[in-house]
Amino acid sequence: MQGKDTDRGIKPFLWFTLYELLNLGAGAGSVKISTTEFSSSLGCSQQSASRHLRLLEQGGLVSRSVSAGGSLIRITEEGLRTLNDVYVGLKDLLEGGEAETYAFEGKVFGGLHEGAYYLCQGDYREQIAEKLGFDPYPGTLNLRLDAADLEKRRKLELMPALQLRGFKDEERAFGSARCYPALINDEVEGALIVAERTTYDLSVMEIISPIYLRDRFNLEDGDIVRVSISSPQRSSP
Repeated sequence: MQGKDTDRGIKPFLWFTLYELLNLGAGAGSVKISTTEFSSSLGCSQQSASRHLRLLEQGGLVSRSVSAGGSLIRITEEGLRTLNDVYVGLKDLLEGGEAETYAFEGKVFGGLHEGAYYLCQGDYREQIAEKLGFDPYPGTLNLRLDAADLEKRRKLELMPALQLRGFKDEERAFGSARCYPALINDEVEGALIVAERTTYDLSVMEIISPIYLRDRFNLEDGDIVRVSISSPQRSSP
């Protein structure tokens, strides 16, 4: 579950720049944008528009490549999550929104056995205990989703999450991750953990809990496990 550090605590003026990029179609794919035209859309100078784009690119919220007549710009997944954080926060303040819950069923499979190593790191364990309220069993339960659940998984990826900070020890750096509180088989509390950089795609869910789930439910590879995941209303720093 190795990941890289991210920081979604951007300045509010950049929210509006991201929003304008979304209006121009940069959330669905790369769009060609000239800073002259973009500055007019933002109501600021060309220099300010260029600075906004540079800051967004440095923060990993947009990708940008230079082309004739402008730049090709696309909002990254991290940028879309940042916009969604703002949306959920505004909805909560204006409407008193409730956390959304997603139900999944996945097949158990043997993973790469990296979870035990990462979850044994003291800094991760302390953060999980602080933010999720339990000391994690040193390992993850790996579930593979059917294609029918992938759209729900994509929506979940855009929701606010509890953030685990990356850290360094004397030998190496450990990346950040996101956690979504979960209920496993309607009985055991745990969480979905998502590394910012991982070898798995969205069809795989790595579940953590305070107990060894394979023993608790007598699970073998191929067995079906139910997971209900609630997204917190706000990201935790």
